[in-house]
Amino acid sequence: MHIAYKSDPVRGAHWQRWLAQHAPDIQLHIWPDIDDAEQVEVLVAWQPPDDVMATFPNLKALMSVGAGADQFDLSKLPPELPVVRMIEPGLTQGMVEYVTFAVLGLHRDMPRYFQQQREQLWQTHRIYTAGERRVGVMGLGELGQASLKQLVSLGFNCAGWSRTPRDIDGVRCWHGSEQLAEFLAWSDILVCLLPLTDTTRGLLNAELFAQLPSGAALVQVGRGPQLNDDHLLAALASGQLSAAVIDVTDPEPLPAGHPFWHHPAIWLTPHIASQTQTDSAVAALVENLRRYQRGEPMVGVIDRNRGY
Repeated sequence: MHIAYKSDPVRGAHWQRWLAQHAPDIQLHIWPDIDDAEQVEVLVAWQPPDDVMATFPNLKALMSVGAGADQFDLSKLPPELPVVRMIEPGLTQGMVEYVTFAVLGLHRDMPRYFQQQREQLWQTHRIYTAGERRVGVMGLGELGQASLKQLVSLGFNCAGWSRTPRDIDGVRCWHGSEQLAEFLAWSDILVCLLPLTDTTRGLLNAELFAQLPSGAALVQVGRGPQLNDDHLLAALASGQLSAAVIDVTDPEPLPAGHPFWHHPAIWLTPHIASQTQTDSAVAALVENLRRYQRGEPMVGVIDRNRGY
């Protein structure tokens, strides 16, 4: 079986060595060094070539190297071509770690204390227990559910919101646009783990922030275009939001001089919340390829109608 890889060449070389040892029947070709494009059945990429089907005329599946597939322009892909996002334990664990770090930091008021340190101000503030802190997670897929499981284990009062109904142990679940306002009004710390779709683009805006409790905080680990930067800054200035942890922005990287770089109530990281881990990712890839070879449904195939 021949697959093509178009992403980080260092990781691609590692995948080649791993496959040679553990799955020698799968030959990986690193872009642009593709010996015979007509042999390629699967393309693994972050951004495929502009005319992917002309480049790989016998392509049977397009796989993302990341947790999302919103970077693909689905209008340029044949409707029958399966588009598959990466689901692997290393990526999930990374997101759990980051969300836990962010929620704990906001829960213990660390942005305020770090700013006080810079000002040489020694001042204490009320400490809340985890059970008193209501954490709401938007997006209840693999990453959202794993993050909630960890937060529940730490004693946080947790809830989730998704487009369709979910049932998660220890988590109060809301769903659909008609229940969004009630979910937002409940959430002291809002975690966005939504995929990027036409519906979620620009969702984190002034209207949404106004529905949160006064002084709420935001963790944005979804996609950059979901957040209206100016509206976030205004919400922080008014006190409607107290702080934010931002890992994804639009554009990436942020330009020099952007207010997020120096805002005292914002923790900013360069899209590092969760990254595909080399060995666990290639193992997950192989398992999905085996499912494809056996004629079984692959894990992570997106629904074209929903976009994820």
